[in-house]
Amino acid sequence: MEHWDLRTVDVVPHHPVVLHSQRGEARSILINLPAGESLQDHQVHERAYVVVIDGEVELGGVTGGAGLAAVFDPGERHAVPASSDARLLVVLAPWPGPGHPGASDA
Repeated sequence: MEHWDLRTVDVVPHHPVVLHSQRGEARSILINLPAGESLQDHQVHERAYVVVIDGEVELGGVTGGAGLAAVFDPGERHAVPASSDARLLVVLAPWPGPGHPGASDA
């Protein structure tokens, strides 16, 4: 078992920390998103699970703080603007998703 206290892992803005990555399963990433910044409008090949650990962001048109969670379907476009300094856990599954560069089907 691996485990982390997501509130205390050292994660610098603009340098996400990959907590765990297992090909064919999932990738877990911790992100520090400063107030006023955003994960720009994008899409990924995987299903994206986003959990707010600290701060406040907008997820799919819903604004919320710690405890807010959202799931985006593969290929679903989304942006994540931060209204205050925010810490996010993002889980991408399966990793890598179909069509992802480096995936066996790419």
